[in-house]
Amino acid sequence: MSLQTAISAPSFLSSCSGYRLKFNPLFFPNFSFSRCRSNRLGRRNFAVFASENSVFTSPEMDKSFDFTSEERIYNWWESQGFFRPKFDQGTEHFVIPMPPPNVTGSLHMGHAMFVTLEDIMIRYNRMKGKPTLWLPGTDHAGIATQLVVERMLAFEGMKRVELGRDEFTKRVWEWKEKYGGTITNQIKRLGASCDWSREHFTLDEQLSRAVIEAFVRLHEKGLIYQGSYIVNWSPKLQTAVSDLEVEYSEEPGILYYIKYRVAGGSRSDFLTIATTRPETLFGDVAVAVHPQALSWIWRWVQHDERYSKYIGQMAIVPMTYGRHVPIISDKYVDKDFGTGVLKISPGHDHNDYLLARKLGLPLLNVMNKDGTLNEVAGLYCGLDRFEARKRLWSDLEETGLAVKNEPHTLRVPRSQRGGEVIEPLVSKQWFVTMEPLAEKALHAVEKGELTIMPERFEKIYNHWLSNIKDWCISRQLWWGHRIPVWYIAGKDCEEEYIVARSADEALEKAYKKYGKDVEIYQDPDVLDTWFSSALWPFSTLGWPDTSTEDFKRFYPTTMLETGHDILFFWVARMVMMGIEFTGKVPFSYVYLHGLIRDSQGRKMSKTLGNVIDPIDTIKEFGTDALRFTLSLGTAGQDLNLSTERLTANKSFTNKLWNAGKFVLQNLPSEENVSDWEIMLDYKFDTEESLLKLPLSECWVVSKLHTLIDVVTESYDKFFFGDVGRETYDFFWSDFADWYIEASKARLYHSGDNTVALVAQAVLLYVFENTLKLLHPFMPFVTEALWQALPKRKTALIVSAWPHTSLPRHANLIKRFQNLQALTRAIRNARAEYSVEPAKRISASIVGSEEVIQYISKEKDVLALLSRLDLQNIHFTDSPPGDANQSVHLVASEGLEAYLPLADMIDISAEVERLSKRLSKMQMEYEGLKARLSSPKFVEKAPEDIVRGVQEKAAEAEEKINLTKNRLAFLKSTVLVSK
Repeated sequence: MSLQTAISAPSFLSSCSGYRLKFNPLFFPNFSFSRCRSNRLGRRNFAVFASENSVFTSPEMDKSFDFTSEERIYNWWESQGFFRPKFDQGTEHFVIPMPPPNVTGSLHMGHAMFVTLEDIMIRYNRMKGKPTLWLPGTDHAGIATQLVVERMLAFEGMKRVELGRDEFTKRVWEWKEKYGGTITNQIKRLGASCDWSREHFTLDEQLSRAVIEAFVRLHEKGLIYQGSYIVNWSPKLQTAVSDLEVEYSEEPGILYYIKYRVAGGSRSDFLTIATTRPETLFGDVAVAVHPQALSWIWRWVQHDERYSKYIGQMAIVPMTYGRHVPIISDKYVDKDFGTGVLKISPGHDHNDYLLARKLGLPLLNVMNKDGTLNEVAGLYCGLDRFEARKRLWSDLEETGLAVKNEPHTLRVPRSQRGGEVIEPLVSKQWFVTMEPLAEKALHAVEKGELTIMPERFEKIYNHWLSNIKDWCISRQLWWGHRIPVWYIAGKDCEEEYIVARSADEALEKAYKKYGKDVEIYQDPDVLDTWFSSALWPFSTLGWPDTSTEDFKRFYPTTMLETGHDILFFWVARMVMMGIEFTGKVPFSYVYLHGLIRDSQGRKMSKTLGNVIDPIDTIKEFGTDALRFTLSLGTAGQDLNLSTERLTANKSFTNKLWNAGKFVLQNLPSEENVSDWEIMLDYKFDTEESLLKLPLSECWVVSKLHTLIDVVTESYDKFFFGDVGRETYDFFWSDFADWYIEASKARLYHSGDNTVALVAQAVLLYVFENTLKLLHPFMPFVTEALWQALPKRKTALIVSAWPHTSLPRHANLIKRFQNLQALTRAIRNARAEYSVEPAKRISASIVGSEEVIQYISKEKDVLALLSRLDLQNIHFTDSPPGDANQSVHLVASEGLEAYLPLADMIDISAEVERLSKRLSKMQMEYEGLKARLSSPKFVEKAPEDIVRGVQEKAAEAEEKINLTKNRLAFLKSTVLVSK
């Protein structure tokens, strides 16, 4: 909804009466102000009225920024088309493909982090004048979405198999249409300035066409094959899952020690193995020891030297009716785990599987896909794996083959979605041969075509690609991209199949090869969700059609920003697929952020109860405070999030708002054309114009120009934490705490309108440029403040970035720093002597002729900031005559001050007060010393108690000495005055 339609003319006019409103001709070109009253300063600084239907609020009307206006501001931005790339801005584009969140998801702090960082990049580059595009979308999340809908059906008393595939898929689409927009709307709440007109869903028509095309092309090149391999199997979900979808947790378990008798030996001839999963022994194909562990085993088992002979013999697998397996040696065995003897079950352990392939050992699967044992387990067939474990151990105890069991902490693999224990299982799946793809991705980094930030992640990237395994891309689900493979009825599935882009094309191929009587059926599996995600940067731009305007303009993209935990599962695969299908690296930079942890550094989890909800945080602290907090971290490092940090940055939002209020209240009336003409004539882009400014103004403008260069460079290097901290420090300290206070001397006490106009021009210039620097971090409050300022010709979101290399004067910065040092010294002296805040005191400022010349020109500022009596500030090149009766301050080299003591306090009363205080302090000190001189106390009291008393005594002694010195100085002052 645009602002023009949000407020109708009659209602807006009626609301003007009695209120100060800010008019922006960009939004209301035909509006008349004749009915609006001017403000208390006699100007019409029209702020957009904060009614129910308005967009912007004004600091002149509201005590603090209204968080509820954020959604209105966002909707206005979007309605004005500000999120779409403008091609008249230049040729160098900046494009980020958003990591597509799961369609089932709701916003968490990980989302908040990537949205914040990516939006900072997008807003900055948009203001820099580049055609800027942020491509949004959502992922169909095969397992997660199917699980959600299956649970919904279970609540209705149904199962998906009862519905059938087509009806179930239809129900999932219905769910997606109803609930799938939740995460998108939440991302908008964070201020994400994406081009939503280009939003994609990984199962939409364009992306589905890209997925099928990718599969077909890879298969045609011989890079996709079908085979049996060990995978992560989810018995509950009945599908293979990726490594990323497996979460490991430390859980209490049991380590079981079992005898494996040596075939042909006596009852004393056996090896003892230690295992956490005894039920898999039915799948054992060997028993292994480490070559260097033989003597250790010999000592462990009754010092029997005969164990060195067992290598090459056979062991009998317990409870298998005498099945024999070879006893082998291999360095793979961890000689420090258990007994140093390992059972090899390649059908149910990833490492055992690799060892079996290396040594040519057979595979033996004892598990059904639902987690029950199969016929290989004999009497245990049909039992759930955990029930079989209990019963098997009981039977081993009865047969004397159980040695012992003991508590053991397990690293348990659990399904990220279903929560059940993942079972390593050999299964027939579709795979992508990764090595040739990985080689090109490695070269991309070597040749500088791809930059990974932080740089240390390059080593991890290179290591993973150098040791890459083939990628299992099939999933036993119904929701997702169906594998484009058709089988021939009555033929061997592994030998006879057709890969095609559609069922019609598959049937046509089948007719040509097998004749018109052939029947075909499609593979029931779907592709891994990560397969479609790997095509995201170019499929969203139109690929495989590379002739689209978007593809030609925006590919390759500029930047990929995501968490470092998916560098391998997503980022590396996108690089490989991009190079394979487009011949180009899909993005130039990869920026990796860390995890968001709680204030104690713990990973957020529902179990710990430490999850911080971003939407709740926004409601309490505002989006800008949350974004600013998240952005201050270091790239690649985890960030500890605390309420204290959020509270501090909410205060920063309020500080901005109050500064805006001060600036607005101290600008000329908009009807004062002559003053505005003079103000707008002030330029700060040349050395000459800068030197014409008074010291305070020259200082703050110089500091601003330095800041612009520093933060622009940091933005370009993606050092966002540095940008935030530098801008925060400048605004809070230099601008708000120093210049705003200094400007009051020009605005309220100078009596010279020309001087006031200079201060007003500088206030506006510095404030509006600071808003620009902060806008990518804190878009809502900065846009609201920008709109409240007069003479705005465009929205802040699309305003031009400040120019760099603007003049600054280092010598004048140093001069103002001397003025600051002098002010601080006087303030500290006032505090030390407890001078009443409202009391104005006299001072003599001593320095060289040059120093006195520039300090004296800032006499009004010094008096205001230090609360000095303007009529009794004396500038001289030597100490005053009453120096002995004054507090002497050294502000900096060549700059001193003398503050007459009698002007600050009643000396006699202060002497009396300090004398009483000294007596009391000495009594307390003597008491502490008496305790410490008592051997009974020192010897019998706890050490920390004695140490505490010693520290108190030392502190008391120091205070006594300071008080004595103060008294001596005061008494000498009284004597001199007499």
